[in-house]
Amino acid sequence: MPVRENRSHWNETSARYQAAHDAQLTAAGEGWGAWSVPESDLNALGDLTGLRVLELGCGAGQWSAVLADDGVDVIGLDLSDQQLKAAREHMRSPYPLVQGAAEYVPFADETFDLVFCDHGGLSWSEPNESIPECSRILKDGGRLVFNVSSPIMSITYDEVSDGWSPKLQSSYFDVGYWEEGDGSRSYSLPYGEWIRVFRRNGFAIEDLIEPRPAPDAATTYYDVEPSDWAHRWPAEALWVVSRDRRAR
Repeated sequence: MPVRENRSHWNETSARYQAAHDAQLTAAGEGWGAWSVPESDLNALGDLTGLRVLELGCGAGQWSAVLADDGVDVIGLDLSDQQLKAAREHMRSPYPLVQGAAEYVPFADETFDLVFCDHGGLSWSEPNESIPECSRILKDGGRLVFNVSSPIMSITYDEVSDGWSPKLQSSYFDVGYWEEGDGSRSYSLPYGEWIRVFRRNGFAIEDLIEPRPAPDAATTYYDVEPSDWAHRWPAEALWVVSRDRRAR
């Protein structure tokens, strides 16, 4: 598990990442994924009134800051010192920030009603390590809501152009993780693998949302061809699963 390497990666790249993407993330507020599809369109989180919420891999806290402004009892957790520093700078309404890894979440069992992330901790941790941790810290009936890269996006990446195309480029069954440099890794699984991880850890699937941006939507993240790639094919998988301790 490259926890140390992933922390080093984000400490080293945090300033560049925020310079490239902060304007989009801040303008979107509660927007899912690389194309910032509005939560108001998807309703993936649902009503958060009275819930204790953890953003797992909060980065600069653009999501958590909006939730805190709305009075949600939210905590932001991130692996990176520098990302947490950026989150403190974005903070308007005070909320707790905690440093930790998705593979070793520093909270007691059954602490949260909702754990969520948008290309955060569950994109940068081995799912067979982080999903059990989410199961452990969620209350019975609690929900895990997270957005990750679709396996379809993984198998359409063209190494020659360093972009995404409408043509398959690699084997679906080899989808697993991306080497991000210096030993750091991000993760993506085939759909069947996600389902099996959920079942092993007592989760029931409530929904799989494939966020679809408008045909003319722009992103600071990806170089895609054609420009409406994500309107025509699913770039991301937004999972909504619930914890049922009877399923163990």
